[in-house]
Amino acid sequence: AMERPGRKKNLVTRRDFLKSVGGGAAGLGAVPRALGRPGAPRPDPLETADRHRIALTVNGRKIKLDVESRDTLLDVLRDRLRLTGAKRVCSRGECGGCTVLVDGHPVYSCHLLAVQADGREIRTVESLAAKGTLHPLQKAFIEKDGYQCGYCTPGFLMASTALLEKTKTPTAEEIRTALSGNLCRCGNYQKIQAAVAAAAEEMRRG
Repeated sequence: AMERPGRKKNLVTRRDFLKSVGGGAAGLGAVPRALGRPGAPRPDPLETADRHRIALTVNGRKIKLDVESRDTLLDVLRDRLRLTGAKRVCSRGECGGCTVLVDGHPVYSCHLLAVQADGREIRTVESLAAKGTLHPLQKAFIEKDGYQCGYCTPGFLMASTALLEKTKTPTAEEIRTALSGNLCRCGNYQKIQAAVAAAAEEMRRG
């Protein structure tokens, strides 16, 4: 048969490709070879992601570990260090369920890359109770019914901790402002704010 002008012998036409696919499983297996692609799977880009050695101080403990560039601080806390107090809720930096303290400041740990936390001091809700004794904030949340489902509670506790460490006598407006980045899906805001005010009073008493 005469070849069409300009057609190369090793060129795979659309018709050839469709014929190979129409051959069922055997045809599908032949497609990579027909197109000149190796049959071996490509390397998983997640397995070859660059890694970095970072150093953190987490709840007073110095830690060094390797992380990937894409890892968030929340990933490291929950999946590597098994500190599950910070909750993975929205993963968009909107609800505050993952709030931790970074150098004393409340931060959404889902929005902070682990490499950005290198050299920082991290405190999670697990740090509040000392030797089995609840922190005044934790006691107040229990006494004032400052939680319902409890899922947002760790974030509220850490945001409240940051406030009370800087402001011994917060006003109602200061409490509302400090907690404005934390959402409670149960709508328990009044009792949460009352718990923070009660904890502040208890902490002033010593």
